[in-house]
Amino acid sequence: MAFGAPSSISLKGRALRWLAQREHSRAELARKLARYAAQGADQGIENGAGAGADGNPGTGDDGAAADRIAALLDELAALGLLSDERAAASVLAAQAPRGGERRLKQALQQRGLDADLVERTLAQARPGEFERARALWQRRFGALPADAAERARQMRFLAGRGFAGDIIRRVVRGAEEE
Repeated sequence: MAFGAPSSISLKGRALRWLAQREHSRAELARKLARYAAQGADQGIENGAGAGADGNPGTGDDGAAADRIAALLDELAALGLLSDERAAASVLAAQAPRGGERRLKQALQQRGLDADLVERTLAQARPGEFERARALWQRRFGALPADAAERARQMRFLAGRGFAGDIIRRVVRGAEEE
């Protein structure tokens, strides 16, 4: 597997490079690889990345490229290098401290994860959502709102981070009651 010029990298090399940087979901990696599989068919990229059904570069069609990508993703999953569950856990660990359930849901859906996995991941984050919102509010503001305009600004900040309205009200009211 050559890591020289970008045009000489095989699909597997690209996939391994991306997986070494961070966890990817199957759908996300397939979407990224599809662009290069199509380029490989047009440009004849080496290492079989652009080979068509007859083995000649440049003769592959979209179906053959999709089949090559699916086979590669199956191989990576079988080796334990690709996992949607790990990708979801990675998103949760990276973004939960800075965001609420709505923002997490959006990030998980953008990765192409199935609805059941998204819901299971969000269920893990729900119990600590108030504490996360409170910690984020404390880091950002740390002081009671002086007036209604400041209270609205603090509430908009938390809403922009994806927290639910009831959580936001509890955080800001809780700060005022202390």
